[in-house]
Amino acid sequence: MISAQAWADAQRLWDFQQMGHELRPCSVAIGLGSHDLGVADTTADLYHQGMMPLIVFTGATSRTTRDRMPRGEAEHYRERAMDLGVPGDAVLVEPRARNTGENIRLSRALLEEHRAAVSSVLLVSKPYEERRAYATARKLWPEVEWISTSTPMPLVDYVDSIGDARLVIDMLTGAQQRLMIYPQQGFMLEQHVPDDVAAAYERLRDAGFTSRLVTDPAERKRA
Repeated sequence: MISAQAWADAQRLWDFQQMGHELRPCSVAIGLGSHDLGVADTTADLYHQGMMPLIVFTGATSRTTRDRMPRGEAEHYRERAMDLGVPGDAVLVEPRARNTGENIRLSRALLEEHRAAVSSVLLVSKPYEERRAYATARKLWPEVEWISTSTPMPLVDYVDSIGDARLVIDMLTGAQQRLMIYPQQGFMLEQHVPDDVAAAYERLRDAGFTSRLVTDPAERKRA
């Protein structure tokens, strides 16, 4: 049973992750691989809206996806997008990345290999990782303009689409933790975290939503 407080805290983290960027046409879209095929659906929809002429899907597999996406997240995303009418020659596949930093670095290398002119990127992620993805991309590829987006939906609808409320809240908590500790480790740009967001994260962590947390040296020291 998930308490009302935990749901309220999860909602606060969900709202904070939403960047609210205004969409406009970009040179390319990068769809970040994950367990969520909705990223591919949204990227395909943006392609059909004329928001970009080229897509990079990036991602290998993880413990969450290796059974569901045995050919790799990026390849399954490509197949989904093509099922939705995106032509195959509009999609590049980057199949090796295993974290967000690698998603950005390896996608950039792939685009350079294909001599794609890139001045702006539409970054498509899961709804609860918009801000984290943006902060990472800006750190690793600051020369281009980044617009961060995701499938627009309320938290409750997203939980229903995934079918596992605890997993979603665990991942929200993990995304927020990384947003708070990774800047000090050089992995992403610093983002101001309001006090109520930090408090919501701490309550969820203390309530046991910890399966997607990484070891934080500062927290280990306090313990």
